[in-house]
Parts: sequence; C-alpha cells; structure tokens
Amino acid sequence: MTIRLTLLCAAAPTERDARFSGDTPLAERTLEQVRGIAASLPSTAAWLAAPSQRCRQTAQTLAGDAVTVEPALRDMDMGSWQGRTLDEVAADDGTGLARWMSDPEAAPHGGESVAQLCRRVSVWLEGLSDDTGRALAVVEQAVARAALLHATGAPQLSFWRIDVPPLAAVQLTGRSGRWNLRIPTIGSSR
Repeated sequence: MTIRLTLLCAAAPTERDARFSGDTPLAERTLEQVRGIAASLPSTAAWLAAPSQRCRQTAQTLAGDAVTVEPALRDMDMGSWQGRTLDEVAADDGTGLARWMSDPEAAPHGGESVAQLCRRVSVWLEGLSDDTGRALAVVEQAVARAALLHATGAPQLSFWRIDVPPLAAVQLTGRSGRWNLRIPTIGSSR
C-alpha cells in the first residue's frame, strides 16, 4: 500500500520578531486562519503533530482530540540560541551563524545540526509502515525541509534553499523505502 503523507507546517505566532522557538501559543486570529484551510486539506486516516505547542494547537484545531504527538517530528534543538531572534544571534555570534548556515554538520549553538535533524527525520520516514495509508502531520518548517531533502535525495546543503511558509502543505508518497514529492494541482489537495 502506498503511504500518502501530508506535512502541514504549523501556523505562525503573531510575534513581530521570529525567534528560534516553536513553542509559542497561537492567537485566536491565527487559529481562525487554520480553520479556514481545513476544507483544502486531503482526507486523512491519521493525524500527527510535533510536540511544540503551536504544532499541537494547529493539529487540534483541525482534528480535535484525534491527534497523536510524535516526538521524532520535534523542531531542531537550537541549544543556546533557543528563544533568541536571528538578529540577536547574528550580532552575538555572526561567525557561528554563518558556519551553521553553510555547513550541515555544524552546531555552534550546542544543539542539533541540520545533518542531525535530517537523519532523525529520515529515520522516522523510513520507519513508517507500508500500511500507514493517508496521514497528516503538523510540523515545524525545519522538519518539512528535512523530509523534502530525504524524499528527493537532495544534498543537505539544499536545506536553506527550501522555503516552506506557515500553513504550507508538502505532500509525499512512499512505498518500500522509496519516497516521492507530490505537487498537487491548484485548487486540489487530493
């Protein structure tokens, strides 16, 4: 049986400054946006969510209590950069930031490297049973990027070349360890 996996990027908090942290509660205005996309999502038998509050809130807004939290889908561990803005990190550790964005194995913040994240997501994808069927997982953008790299076989240096905005849906199909990127037609999510 073919696995049909949709990775939905969590809704974004309404903060003005984006921070290295996915555990931010969502405002009611943002949850209204989430409800507005519900009809455009593909049908699914299983709802999964990364452990962050915003991923769980996004998923629960769409599926109620039928959501399973999947620890392997957690956001990248940002170590000492957690909770800081990109501008703050650039001002305090510009060299480390540049190395992190150019070397997938680098983790100057003491957390997880891009390569480690990619390996974790790859292991999770390969661990899905062929009888999974249709599943929808609400994830952070970094996890969606890592899944795209795995499905397409793209090099990890491509990680920063993939833009995945909040509430974007990435569709993958897989069987027997082979994954494909599926790009739906406009107006269709099936």
